[in-house]
Amino acid sequence: MSDLILLFVAGLVAGILNAVAGGGTFVTFPALVATGVPIVMANATATVAALPGYLSGTIGFRSDIAQTDRRLMLRLTWLTLIGGVIGSLLLLVSSNKVFAVLVPFLLLAATLIFVFSAPIRSWAARNRNLVVPFGAATMIPVAIYGGYFNGGLGIVLLALFSLWGMTDLHEMNGLKCWLSFALALIATAIFAVGGQIAWFPCLVMSVGSIIGGLVGPPIARRIPIPVLRALIAAIGFGMTALFFWRIIN
Repeated sequence: MSDLILLFVAGLVAGILNAVAGGGTFVTFPALVATGVPIVMANATATVAALPGYLSGTIGFRSDIAQTDRRLMLRLTWLTLIGGVIGSLLLLVSSNKVFAVLVPFLLLAATLIFVFSAPIRSWAARNRNLVVPFGAATMIPVAIYGGYFNGGLGIVLLALFSLWGMTDLHEMNGLKCWLSFALALIATAIFAVGGQIAWFPCLVMSVGSIIGGLVGPPIARRIPIPVLRALIAAIGFGMTALFFWRIIN
């Protein structure tokens, strides 16, 4: 019963965090590991549990998404699916031992990206001519990362969109939600075939995530965003330290 409560609360907190500031994976992934889910399966399950949030975000930004050229949307979706397939397959062939070594470094990278997301996006906006807009050379590697480890994907996508020269934040958030949903959807199919989804924990966590996504906006109006971002950063760095400790011991 305690495990079920932990999973539900983790999903609830993640749903709230994702609705107001992002960083829900920093809660769901460690919670799954803490309840005994093998580390590779926990990572795959956390990605699947994020699906409802990505879908609701896509629906919420549907009018902003409609502003993006349909042919461009199709191109980016296909590139995302290609990268997502590669990243998901890489996770399936990773052993729990190898992935356990990589996790603290991935968590640390995702946390740093989250903490420095504002300057990263500013740098990307200033250097938007460094890359080919909407190119496969940038979209596919980001999608591979998302398929392999979902943490911090939203922030990476927003920075990439800035590099491409996009400036409308609502359109960028809508595109982020849609591409994240597409990536998580293809990853779910691959993880299901590979038998790497803990379905019952995923269901419990998803219910919490949906509720958290619904109550998140009202909470956002009461709690200063800097406080929430500081909390997420503390969780991210704390989980990084914990997984480094697990390696050492």
